[in-house]
Amino acid sequence: MSLTPLIRAGGPYRGMAAFALIDRVPGDAAAVEALGALAKLPSVQADRRLRGHKISLAWGMIIGLLAGETPRCRELACVAFAELGASEQGMLLLYLKVEAIEDAHPDRP
Repeated sequence: MSLTPLIRAGGPYRGMAAFALIDRVPGDAAAVEALGALAKLPSVQADRRLRGHKISLAWGMIIGLLAGETPRCRELACVAFAELGASEQGMLLLYLKVEAIEDAHPDRP
């Protein structure tokens, strides 16, 4: 079964499926594209299962794409970042310790 439907559906396996997809970055182009699309979903942006509910699943996907360090990964991460609200953008930049998303070069999760 594809991981994308599990992530879209939500439920108890959403986070595990998302991180399994992130693990495929940057070598799997389909995973990269799926993460770029999924990170923009409002339900993924609102899913705060990580670190005491401060970090959304979308943040994890954006960080995973940034860590892929390919031009396409970074492009999709920036597009998904732009879909976040201003407050979310500010909090993610603070978390990444950068002033602009383009400056972020996180390690692989």
